[in-house]
Amino acid sequence: MFLKRRTRQKNGERYEYWELVRTVRTASGPRHETVAYLGKLEEGEARRRYGGSDIDALLEGREPAVQLRLDLPGSSPGPEWRRVDVRGRRVERVREFGRVWAALSVWRRLGLHRRRAEEMEGGQEDVGWDLVARILAVGRFCAQASELGVAERWYESTALSDILGVPVDRVNESRLYRGLDPLLGCKDAICRHLQQRWGDWFGTDFDFLLYDVTSTYFEGAAEENPKAARGYSRDNRPDCKQVCIGLVVTREGLPVGYEVFVGNRTDVTTLEEIVMRMEEKYGKAKRVWVTDRGIVSEENLEFLRERGAYYLVGTPKGQLRRHEAELLDGARWQAIREGLEVRLAAAPDGSSERFVLCRSRERAAKERAMLERQIVRLRKALEKIDTGLRKRPSPDAQKVERRIGRWLGRNPAAEHVFQVELAKDADGRACGLHVSERTDRLDWASLAQGAYLLRTHHASEDPSELWTWYIQLTQAESAFRTSKSDLVLRPVFHQKEHRVDAHILVCFLALAIWRTLEQWLASKGLGTCARQFLVEMDKVHSLDVILPTDAGTPIHLRTVSKPEKSLAVLLAHLGLQVPQTPKQLENVVQKT
Repeated sequence: MFLKRRTRQKNGERYEYWELVRTVRTASGPRHETVAYLGKLEEGEARRRYGGSDIDALLEGREPAVQLRLDLPGSSPGPEWRRVDVRGRRVERVREFGRVWAALSVWRRLGLHRRRAEEMEGGQEDVGWDLVARILAVGRFCAQASELGVAERWYESTALSDILGVPVDRVNESRLYRGLDPLLGCKDAICRHLQQRWGDWFGTDFDFLLYDVTSTYFEGAAEENPKAARGYSRDNRPDCKQVCIGLVVTREGLPVGYEVFVGNRTDVTTLEEIVMRMEEKYGKAKRVWVTDRGIVSEENLEFLRERGAYYLVGTPKGQLRRHEAELLDGARWQAIREGLEVRLAAAPDGSSERFVLCRSRERAAKERAMLERQIVRLRKALEKIDTGLRKRPSPDAQKVERRIGRWLGRNPAAEHVFQVELAKDADGRACGLHVSERTDRLDWASLAQGAYLLRTHHASEDPSELWTWYIQLTQAESAFRTSKSDLVLRPVFHQKEHRVDAHILVCFLALAIWRTLEQWLASKGLGTCARQFLVEMDKVHSLDVILPTDAGTPIHLRTVSKPEKSLAVLLAHLGLQVPQTPKQLENVVQKT
């Protein structure tokens, strides 16, 4: 057997690739039989083909040594032969390929490779800032927590040096840190470009926006960042300084904009700024804003009405009391699905607003179980305090009251059911408790369990449509979960304000790639689970096959492992095909 170079012309393009062939005897004389196609050595469209029943024997070393036919540069027109010892073959430099290639495929499909090259003007740097931006975004997409980790470990463990043409020794933490600065200046241009591309690709409109706020904390004092402050932490890290992030997404979950706020800023004060920023970018229109109840205030709703925008918001649980009659009325409820009903309710003050009453059987069962557990726990705690005081009165009544208050605070669902009075003896010592349970509040709690209220001034008369709009707010919550768990938004290691803003922009870009991949899968009828797709892509690696020759100079073949059948089917539906060599990425992705 020997290696043979083949040339093929197709659609006006010339392709060269290697074949592993052997000589066989036939009735018509000796003929060459192809055992396996080993891949192309130059850029071109990647089509991987395997053949020959003896390929396993060859790779396992059961076949004898083979001859290699090479046309070396500068050699005579005739072939030059080399013998290859297949028993000495080995594999080197196994590197991550699948996930980074998937990220760059989406990056190119979005056209970000052209936009960043146009906007991030270069100077005398060895590596263009657009390439640095690509490395940063792909690194964050692959859950790299810091630029230092990318430079010291991760970059050389991937095939990015072959794909992007940036050698490993050119990627260091200093270059990546400095690359954040020109990228931050492109924030608004990136958002505008993504809006246009999503509209062209998926037909996404921006007249329906979901808004929510989260936070991310710092490692370190962050003394040089005026936005770093301690506030309400969604990450359960009140000991760390943080910044707040307001994120706007479409109904499909595609991120269209964000702002970074001071870490101790309350959610309700951020809405006006976000609305004005979105109107600057996308124009002033009768846009529907959907937010959670934590961002709602009467001032915010009046602000939206004055600007001609619509709102659909959640309301505090206490406002359900105003609609007790509708909850008791069994008519006019519309079933969305089994166990979930909605109905319209008029505004109690007679205004043009409308309310949507919703009640869920599953949510009611959950709230009922929580209330029962808290009642039992609080009852036992109060009985224990009462028994202790009767045996040994306490001269510090305030200390006992604080103890009771802590138990009430730990059981907020049951807090209003119990009425607790502290009994005192003639010396003013706390000697017991008078505890009563209010059945009227238990009756209301039973009626309100599983119920919640939405508020809007949209003209829609269909409560199921309004409920569907509101429930899409979970897309914003899902975006936060993806950013924090899959894309490692937290913690932030940067200390300066502009570097923190750039770090969040890189996370925003990685989230845009992630969500675009989900929409791409959905558009092809492949579901929306990007996470599982990437798990399959992680099985694809770049590797070097080393074949020793009798001349002492080994043959190096850099190739990409063949995807499993199930993954190959997914890629075919997406119009993607894993190249044989990393250098073929540019040609392959340009045609998608």
